[in-house]
Amino acid sequence: MGYWYLVVAILSEVVATSALNASQGFTRFWPSMVTVVGYCLAFYFLSLTLRTVPMGIAYAVWAGAGIVLIAISGAIFFKQLPDLPAVLGMLFIIVGVVLVSAVSRTAGH
Repeated sequence: MGYWYLVVAILSEVVATSALNASQGFTRFWPSMVTVVGYCLAFYFLSLTLRTVPMGIAYAVWAGAGIVLIAISGAIFFKQLPDLPAVLGMLFIIVGVVLVSAVSRTAGH
C-alpha cells in the first residue's frame, strides 16, 4: 500500500508544481489554491508512505519521478522543452528509480 500512497503523493506534487508555475507568483487565485491543496495532499500521502517504505527509498523515488514528470508537464503545458543533455539526465534518473524501487532489497517490498 505504501507505494500506492507514494504514487498519489508524486502526482499531487506534480499537479501542485505545475499550478505553482501557472499561479504567476501567487497572483492568480485558482492556480494558487491548486498549489496549496496539491502540496498538502502530497505531503500527507508521503507521510503515509513512510509507514511502510524506508525514508531514503521513498524520497529517492519521489524526487526522481517528480523531476521527470515535472519536465514532461513543463514541455506539454508551458512549452519548456528540455535539451538533449537534460533528456539524457532524466533517462538516468528513470533507470535509477527503477533500480531502487524494483531491484534494491532496501526498497521494502
